[in-house]
Amino acid sequence: MTDQTTDGLMEAPPRAHHKPPRTEFLVYFAIIFLATLPLACLTWALKALRQLAWPERGPVARAWSQARIITPMIFSA
Repeated sequence: MTDQTTDGLMEAPPRAHHKPPRTEFLVYFAIIFLATLPLACLTWALKALRQLAWPERGPVARAWSQARIITPMIFSA
């Protein structure tokens, strides 16, 4: 049995700071944004025709938010 009362506090090993690859993330984001843009335009136009009014968010905002949701899912997998 060891006496750990005289050793003092044991320090945790330093954590490595892992930065996500920013360039790769932006490339994936751009691809997903461009892929979701046509569908966002279509759904925006259909909603505008059905309601006979401009929707609150435009197609670019819709595609941007979809890319913001999908891209981190790819990197967390």
